[in-house]
Amino acid sequence: MEKKEGAHHGAHVLVVPYPLQGHINPVLQFSKRLLIKGGIKVTLAVTTSFFKKSIQAQTGPIRIETFSDGYDDGFQNEDSLEDYFESLKKVGSKTLTQLIKKHQSLGDPISCVVYDPFLSWALDVAKHFNLIAAAFFTQSLAVNSIYYYVQRGLLTVPIVPGNVISVAGLPPLTISDLPSFVSRYGLYPAILTLVTSQFSNIDKADCLLFNSFDKLEQEEMNWMAKQWSVKTIGPTLPSIYLDKRVEGDEDYGFNLFKPSADVCMNWLNMRETGSVVYVSFGSIAELGDEQMNELALCLKETNNYFLWVVRKSEENKLPSNFVVETLEKGLVVTWCPQLEVLSHKAVGCFVTHCGLNSTLESLSLGVPMVGLPQWTDQTTNAKYIEDVWGMGLKVKVNEKGIAIKEEIEACIMEVMEGEKGKGIRENAINWKELAKEAVDEGGSSDKNIEDFVALICHAEFKVCVT
Repeated sequence: MEKKEGAHHGAHVLVVPYPLQGHINPVLQFSKRLLIKGGIKVTLAVTTSFFKKSIQAQTGPIRIETFSDGYDDGFQNEDSLEDYFESLKKVGSKTLTQLIKKHQSLGDPISCVVYDPFLSWALDVAKHFNLIAAAFFTQSLAVNSIYYYVQRGLLTVPIVPGNVISVAGLPPLTISDLPSFVSRYGLYPAILTLVTSQFSNIDKADCLLFNSFDKLEQEEMNWMAKQWSVKTIGPTLPSIYLDKRVEGDEDYGFNLFKPSADVCMNWLNMRETGSVVYVSFGSIAELGDEQMNELALCLKETNNYFLWVVRKSEENKLPSNFVVETLEKGLVVTWCPQLEVLSHKAVGCFVTHCGLNSTLESLSLGVPMVGLPQWTDQTTNAKYIEDVWGMGLKVKVNEKGIAIKEEIEACIMEVMEGEKGKGIRENAINWKELAKEAVDEGGSSDKNIEDFVALICHAEFKVCVT
């Protein structure tokens, strides 16, 4: 790893992510960036339940420790989210406190806690020990501005359909552009409470870190920076796909599924440049049976090759004989190395659920997108992909909320070879360069990470001399 000398004062950062793969890997990548800035020690604390079910990562000098959420044997289908969140707060607060005390007793004290604000209680634990505390947001500035508006009563829910929604720093929004926990008020009460409670105690945080970069969300950042100390530090992709300054940083780290790497890459190697439609909906999103069928019909009838990730839990939704009938032009796998796939010259577009991690990966690797958002922040991300960043198209849905095969196919065709798609493909190349510029030496995100390290080390130095 490239390291800068002279900045180390013995600072020790404890990183506490929310226990989902899509939350853990971005903050793990950020941790690797901290290490190249000058000798800071990093410990990543994950829940025992997540650690048990994950495929263990190679994290190098970043140490992994566990704390309990009260569900060490895992969350079961019969368990309620309300009970889990309550246990995560109650048991997590206790066991995280024990972890910090353990390091104190070993003469290896924690200097700073970087926490996922889904775990707002972790900020209270950090401040109990008078530690520097930074919130690490894994959703966009835009999405979190909306949650802030709801939490502070600046946006009244339920939303009245047809109204134009105004949030500072954001373009005008409709109800369909809002996160599903807000637009479909009452459907996910426990999760709405979780995402809005990020801001319940945020004024006690020393810094807010966002997996974004300045030029991607400039207006949103400018507004939020009026409220707090805000630093964009992304995109948090492995360094090999961006600036190549972190030695050996070729993958995220933790994975819940084993990818069919050789099968995918060998298949792609046989395809022409820009000829493949890559389709994946991440590790959590689930398509309904009707939506799955419409997408399958579209891919079956398209003239393009396709690589479709269908998790084992979703395979039963595929039409019978689909895999056999599409063998000549399609490959269906249960999981794949997404970054390797997106960076392959054969991939011409990405049909995605528009989760922020997938969105940032596609944007950073210059791959145009076709958005089929399902829930959570994906609807807002899809709005930005099409209307703000010009990186793709969002598929129109019918009155039942289903994107029919003709609509999906029209978007794929436009992005792959249409006149509007030409502009999208040009934008994709531009955003790829801007993402690399942000994390490269001297870029906006790189400088923000340096400033954050200086904050930690200055606080640590003051402790050492007093």
